[in-house]
Amino acid sequence: MTSASAYPAHGGGLDRARAQFGGASETWLDLSTGLNPHPFAPPPVPERVWARLPDAGATQALSQAARLRFGVPPGAALLPVPGLSVAIATLPRLPRIGAFNANPHSYQEHRAAFLREGWTEQVDANAAADAVVTVHPNNPDGALTEAQSLRRGARLTIIDESFADVAPWSLLSETDTPGTVLLRSFGKFYGLAGLRLGFVIGDPEVVSLLEARLGPWPVSGPALWIGRLALEDDAFHRDAATRLPRSAERLDAMMARSGWANIGGTSLFRLYDVGAGAALRDALARHHIWTRAFDYAPRWLRMGLPGPEADWARLEKALAAL
Repeated sequence: MTSASAYPAHGGGLDRARAQFGGASETWLDLSTGLNPHPFAPPPVPERVWARLPDAGATQALSQAARLRFGVPPGAALLPVPGLSVAIATLPRLPRIGAFNANPHSYQEHRAAFLREGWTEQVDANAAADAVVTVHPNNPDGALTEAQSLRRGARLTIIDESFADVAPWSLLSETDTPGTVLLRSFGKFYGLAGLRLGFVIGDPEVVSLLEARLGPWPVSGPALWIGRLALEDDAFHRDAATRLPRSAERLDAMMARSGWANIGGTSLFRLYDVGAGAALRDALARHHIWTRAFDYAPRWLRMGLPGPEADWARLEKALAAL
């Protein structure tokens, strides 16, 4: 069994915060993740969806909704998965072991997954590698990747677009390249991380191998049902696309008044140079507000967006008290 210590630190982890700073979970304001603070509100799930095994029709309906929402090219395969973390952990097991390259200042779970499976890290980004990972927009600095700058020629190319719903462009056009798969999150933009749903899109051969690894019914019936409704909801999409950038600007302005400038991010999370990220994280944690610091970039602090006005007021009060 793989120990929890084999996995990188993530946002969330309120149990860890509570163990150090106290308080019940419902008293905490969790800004450590990049989730839409105004989530999609599904209607009650029908009893039949809970009571039956997921059927092919429900999977096909969700897949079709995802294809239309994301604009998936006709030749690319699409596979719903029970959260992208499952796909990230499984993809390194598909091709034979070799050397991989991943941005060290990016989402660390990709690197950890390849290392767990025995791959060798190629730290020179310009050197040949058997597998290459690109995160677009990058997490946590929000850097964007142009299609022409993608690494070519690897046996496995992973493009992680977990936050691409709020990016100015997608790299979905690259999914017709052999060996290429693109990952799209559901829970972030729709604010339903607990549903555990994501999509792997791209080379039909790679997607088929991943599907075989995951086995039958990898995605629950309620996730299939709720996911389709959310993806088909144009009004929710329009509202989020308008609301999120405004909230990001508001958070930047609030942090600027405290003396910290934005240095990157997306409209689902913001990144600040605060001098000592862990120290500010802990100072806010004493007010039961949880944010994200980074071992590899000690000056950085990443913050998600508050939702209700009471949360904005709570954050502003805590910042003023520092």
